[in-house]
Amino acid sequence: MSDKRKIVLAYSGGLDTSAICRWLQETYNADVVTFTADIGQGEEVEPAREKAKAMGVQEIYIEDLTEDFVANYVYPMFRANTVYEGEYLLGTSIARPLITKRMVEIARETGSSAVAHGATGKGNDQVRFELGAYALDPDIQVIAPWREWDLNSREALMDFCQKHQIPVDYKRGGKSPYSMDANLLHISYEGGGLEDPAKPADEGMWRWTVAPEDAPDQPLEIELTYERGDPVALDGKPLTPGAMLAELNRLGGMHGVGRSDIVENRFVGMKSRGCYETPGGTILLKGHRAMESLTLDREVGHLKDELMPRYAQMIYNGYWWAPERKALQALIDESQVPVNGSVVLKLYKGSVCVVGRSSIDSLYDADVVTFEDDQGAYDQKDAAGFIKLNALRLRLGVKRGRDYS
Repeated sequence: MSDKRKIVLAYSGGLDTSAICRWLQETYNADVVTFTADIGQGEEVEPAREKAKAMGVQEIYIEDLTEDFVANYVYPMFRANTVYEGEYLLGTSIARPLITKRMVEIARETGSSAVAHGATGKGNDQVRFELGAYALDPDIQVIAPWREWDLNSREALMDFCQKHQIPVDYKRGGKSPYSMDANLLHISYEGGGLEDPAKPADEGMWRWTVAPEDAPDQPLEIELTYERGDPVALDGKPLTPGAMLAELNRLGGMHGVGRSDIVENRFVGMKSRGCYETPGGTILLKGHRAMESLTLDREVGHLKDELMPRYAQMIYNGYWWAPERKALQALIDESQVPVNGSVVLKLYKGSVCVVGRSSIDSLYDADVVTFEDDQGAYDQKDAAGFIKLNALRLRLGVKRGRDYS
């Protein structure tokens, strides 16, 4: 057994993490433990095993966390109808707490004193990984090579790999112009031509969705069944969380649903332009809000809407494991007890429309809301007093010289 210190590395087997693996071995004189998570990114993760072995790695963790990701991170987030800055469905942000949690667990299992990640010093992910790691283990060391080394370009990384005989798939001049991140919730694109916010995204960039104008001319109707705020069946067929999101991605992608082009405010202080494909998430958000519209008390729903931007900011900024997020999650989860029933949605050329909704826990009362004879369920004369009481402060203000015009 080696008496070297151990470092757990979030490892994909690509150019960056391959270089990081060797750099950690040499710079810290450490044994590296690699961790590769399958969270539905759509790429085979098993090849990372042979690449890690070729680097001399003895302890290799490759795990399918897809169901855990959707059930315990994506679904709780969607119970809050979470959207950052009005548009971003947080596909990258919500994956980081799960990866960090497992890295810290592996560090404990292997006796490692540190964890390492491949996030750059300009982005949000470094913050998310490190805040999460410290929240889960206050004594752990976090190593961020991009903030320490001088390998500041893809060409420099490639030269490093060639010098150290590290096998990588990267080819000079052959990589995508975009920095991409994918999991079962979304795929993101940054960099390249997208760094000019005035320049439209290249149509050839999109991977999961057809262009809305090329989507089928016939709409598709689907039915989502909800229990306590989570979708449990599609068109009457029960599905696990992972299978549900995968199928909604497929259907939404076919109909051009879920594309977004955003300039967002990073936590580290700069604005960045990113494009995202989130077909299944876009469908889930529309369906969940429709279900809540029928089953949530008015003030509970309004309170959730007021708190949602703060909740979204917590996730975006990396505070998933913070006490305030956990406290807010408890409130959100309690609100979802009556959110049961079904929603029918229409997918058509990039849009998701609500067609119908029903629930045994519905607060909608046709006898009260009808324009026809309500048989005494609501006395319209009562509205006069209600309006006068609510107008009282306005009337008093005007009488005392206030000008509201």
